[in-house]
Amino acid sequence: MLSAGNIILICLFIASLIAALSRHFLKGYEHLLAHFRYTWLFFLCFVVAELFSIRAGVWVLAFLSFSALREYFSIVNIRLQDRLGILGAYLTIPFMIYFIQDNWYGMFIISIPVYSFLTIPLLITLGGRETEGTLFSIGAIVFGMFLFVYCIGHIGYLLLFSVWMAVMLIANVAVCSITAEILSRYDQPVLKNLLLRFALPAPITVGITIVLSGWGGMPMPHSIILGLMIPILVIMGQHVGNYVEADLRVDRVSPAPGSGQILDNIKPLFFAAPVVFHYIRYFLIP
Repeated sequence: MLSAGNIILICLFIASLIAALSRHFLKGYEHLLAHFRYTWLFFLCFVVAELFSIRAGVWVLAFLSFSALREYFSIVNIRLQDRLGILGAYLTIPFMIYFIQDNWYGMFIISIPVYSFLTIPLLITLGGRETEGTLFSIGAIVFGMFLFVYCIGHIGYLLLFSVWMAVMLIANVAVCSITAEILSRYDQPVLKNLLLRFALPAPITVGITIVLSGWGGMPMPHSIILGLMIPILVIMGQHVGNYVEADLRVDRVSPAPGSGQILDNIKPLFFAAPVVFHYIRYFLIP
């Protein structure tokens, strides 16, 4: 028997999937609906985690991490001899999933920032004798691994606390992304644009967080703080993501499949996922 929460999760998944597919048919709304290209995968993860098991659900995130890394490596200018470093980056995904499934927080939190960051340079230098471009390759591979494996991994670990905490994060980030897309159509001073990107979604994100606080087990004061934090974190993630896209020559208006689509969709999570996770763990998890 499905509970009310299960039904709501399934409806959110179906709605996000319809939004992702309808961008092909609703002319004039393509750019707005493009923000749901991969959002439905997060809700699929939540549905699988809630109806079956978290151990199964996190593999959906593993698929998203793999796809994001593959896209990123296809557009970044790295050398053929860096293939061992690229392989090492891909291999961090199953290890990350294992640490989440085993609730091994200590290894989850240091595996990429410490062990992987040390291993990748070694693998790159073992891949060939050419020294020119080594520093760039190390930075590019480590940066991609940090964003597309480590940051997404925080959403997977958040599921261990509560599926609804992860739902809260993704729903609020979607609201902020849609607001930013609507505002981008208007020519405004930079400061005014930034203020509106915070002020317009903030009441909605606070409302969503409060509504979901009962299922997520979040006290009212922390729900309000998180609801106000997320728009700021999304702005920061989009700002960094925009610079990365510009450097990689990604078409930010309409990125082609395999040429920056996933990066464009998940860049709002670069700051929001890890910061929200650590806030919740520090203040709300015994």
